[in-house]
Amino acid sequence: MQTDHIFIGVNDHRQGAEALKALGLVEGTPNTHPGQGTANRRFFLRNAFIELLYLTDEAEAQSQLTAPTRLYDRLKGDDAHAAPFGVCFRPSSEGEAPLFPVWEYRPQYLPAALKVDVGQAPVSEPMWFFLAFANRPDEAPIERAQPFEHPNGFREMTAVRITTPARDAFSAAAHCANQLQGFAMVQGDEHLIEVEIDHGASGQHRDFRPLLPMIMRW
Repeated sequence: MQTDHIFIGVNDHRQGAEALKALGLVEGTPNTHPGQGTANRRFFLRNAFIELLYLTDEAEAQSQLTAPTRLYDRLKGDDAHAAPFGVCFRPSSEGEAPLFPVWEYRPQYLPAALKVDVGQAPVSEPMWFFLAFANRPDEAPIERAQPFEHPNGFREMTAVRITTPARDAFSAAAHCANQLQGFAMVQGDEHLIEVEIDHGASGQHRDFRPLLPMIMRW
């Protein structure tokens, strides 16, 4: 099991995307999620991508189908307890299943044969989920290829560290994620995600707060 992508819930996706582009990242194609009430902006690296996720339809996001995901709570921004993050994993070998307890989410925007395996965890933690059909961006077929050559030279996401201000015991999904190489979830003072690019070889970083609850190190 390996990290496929992370999402950050945003209210202003335009400013968020512009901040990433100003750092020298090329934007990929955006997506909308019919029936889920969300849309995104995406920035791809060779092995993973960063997604800025935002609400487009509050009624859809609170529907009987979507409400259990708690996406509305994460994206609306009214609940300081809710982590505005999601972490998606994919198989590291063919046929690998998620390593934490999950429930099946079958959103309208996916073909009927596909599903999202969502981890059982409190909303104070990221939305943990697993896509059995996902692959590295640099292994995508030509018709679905995304730009991952960037003016700043960024190549791969090599570590992710997530901080939560909640003092609850971590879920099984969080404990599982903490066993993965390059991943850490810790308790701290605020919701924060730190993304390491290319092992932080240059020793540089950018703090996107307060616009985005993210620090990027490269």
